[in-house]
Amino acid sequence: MTATAEETRRPTDHNGRAPTSWRHRLAERGVDRTLWLLAPAVVFAVVLFLYPFFYGLQLSFQPTDGGSPFANYVTFFQDPFLRDTIGTTLGLGLPAALVNVLASIPVAYVMRGKVRGKRTLTTILVVPITLGTVLTAQGLIMYAGPDGWLNKALLGLGIIDSELVLVHNWIGVFLSLVITGFPFAFLLTLSYISGIDPSLDRAAATLGAGTWQRFRTITLPLLAPGLSITFMLTFVLAFSVFPSAQLVGDPAGSTRVISIAAYEAAFQDVDYSMGSAMAMIMAVVMLMVIGLVMVWRASLYRGATGGKG
Repeated sequence: MTATAEETRRPTDHNGRAPTSWRHRLAERGVDRTLWLLAPAVVFAVVLFLYPFFYGLQLSFQPTDGGSPFANYVTFFQDPFLRDTIGTTLGLGLPAALVNVLASIPVAYVMRGKVRGKRTLTTILVVPITLGTVLTAQGLIMYAGPDGWLNKALLGLGIIDSELVLVHNWIGVFLSLVITGFPFAFLLTLSYISGIDPSLDRAAATLGAGTWQRFRTITLPLLAPGLSITFMLTFVLAFSVFPSAQLVGDPAGSTRVISIAAYEAAFQDVDYSMGSAMAMIMAVVMLMVIGLVMVWRASLYRGATGGKG
C-alpha cells in the first residue's frame, strides 16, 4: 500500500508519464557517454579528410591569374584537351569496376560452400592486394610487354605473326585495374553472399529448382544491393587511377586521365588552384555515378531475410 501511495504522489507530465532526466531521454535515443569513444575517429576524419577537402574547394575558386571565381572551371570545360579527360577516366573506371564485380560473383558463389583448399585459394586470389600498383605494372611490362614471355610464347607457337601491344595503352591500364581491383571486389562479394541464409537455397532445391534457377531467383536478388555497394567502392578506386595510367598506359594520349591532368596543373604548371578545381570535378563526377547507383539500389528488393547488402 505504501509503494502504491508513493507512485500516486509521483509527479507526471501532461501525458501522464513520470518525468525523466535529460540523460535518460538522450539514452533512449542512443546518445550516451559511450559516444565519446567516437571522438578520435571524428577528429581523424576532420583533420585528414574534411579540412583538405574544404581547403581544396576554396582554393579552386581562387584562380592564379585572377578573374571570376569560376575561371578555373570555365577554362577546364572550354578546353577539349582537359574536358576529354573525364570521358577517358570514365572509359577506364566503369568497365574495370563492372568486370571486377561480375567476375567476383561466380567465384564467391563457389567459394562460399565447402571447397577443398578454400583458404589457400582465397589467399591466392587476394595476393594482388599486397603487390601494389607499381609491382603489378612492372609484372605486366615483364610478362605482357613486347619482350615478355606471353609474346615470345605466342610467336614461338606460331599463333601470332607480330607482337601483341598489351601495355602502354588502354589495355594495359585496364588489365592493371582488373588485377588490383578484383581481390577487393571478391572479398566484399564473398562477405555479402556468405550472409545469405543457405536454408533459402536448400528450400528451393527441395521444390525442384535447379542451380541456375536458384541463383537467378533467390541469391542474385538478395545479393544485388550488396553488389551495388561493391561496384561503387571498386569504381572509386578505379576512377582515381594514376600510377597505372602513367606506368602501363599512354599518359600523353589514350590514357590521359583527369588525375594526370590535375597533377600536371598542380606540380608542373605550379597552378594549385587549377589542380584543386580538377580534383573537385573528379569528386563531382564520382558522386554523380554513386548517386545513380544508389537510386538503382533503392529500387532493389531488400527483404527481412537475406544478405548484408
